[in-house]
Amino acid sequence: EPPEADARALAAQVVSGEYGRPFVIEEAGVRSLYFTRDFIQTEMRLADPDALAFAYTRRMAAFVLFVPAPREILMLGLGGGSLARWCLRHLPGARVTAVEVDPDVIAFREQFLLPPDGPRLRVLAAEAAQFVAQCEERFDVVLVDAFDRDGVAPGLDTPAFHAAARALLTPRGLLVANLVGEPAERAAHLATIRAAYEGNALLLPIADDGNYLAFAFRDPGFEPRWRWIGRQAEALRARFGLELPAFAQSLERSRKLGYLRRELHPRR
Repeated sequence: EPPEADARALAAQVVSGEYGRPFVIEEAGVRSLYFTRDFIQTEMRLADPDALAFAYTRRMAAFVLFVPAPREILMLGLGGGSLARWCLRHLPGARVTAVEVDPDVIAFREQFLLPPDGPRLRVLAAEAAQFVAQCEERFDVVLVDAFDRDGVAPGLDTPAFHAAARALLTPRGLLVANLVGEPAERAAHLATIRAAYEGNALLLPIADDGNYLAFAFRDPGFEPRWRWIGRQAEALRARFGLELPAFAQSLERSRKLGYLRRELHPRR
């Protein structure tokens, strides 16, 4: 807002829910991005800005179990840039491309300590589904975490989007999508992902946040080597600062117990 704006009136709009733009609240060393006061979009601890504060973002970063050294990462949805900061710190060989449609969100990048665009980071102002449909680049990892005030960003739950997203992946590439919403909406989205990836997808429920993550593999014949992944997870725990052994166990359990199938066909 301009310097001459009425701060008291703006604060009243934020509290009442009438303010229609993203806003940041900083309290007790924590800086948070909101679209409404009901939900925190991003949280950054100023004492450790590269840490992943939310349970679902820590588990999204478990893509390193399957693609430990990505060269190109595409993020659909920037938010406060927590995953971008984490990747820039822990994956020095990777370039991060973040696509964000809301210029007000991009305007907060300095508040969330994202560096200027350069050889390892670029932030593009674009609509995610349109970007994916037109993009000719290839990525090792695609992270889908794009929301607006009403939920999942439009166009990111359609067969056309997921077919185009799969086409962007390298042969051993992986898509991780954050899913929220009512059970019927989530099941429909999962069915779309499962169809686009010829059934080779995993579902990871996250009790802490109420989110669900879908891990979808470009190669329909890819089968994770769980014992090897478990050993790698132990070795990588300290390097990445994540509970990767526990995440690997949860993903293996999801595969063996068919969590995705259960979500699509719940018992009555």
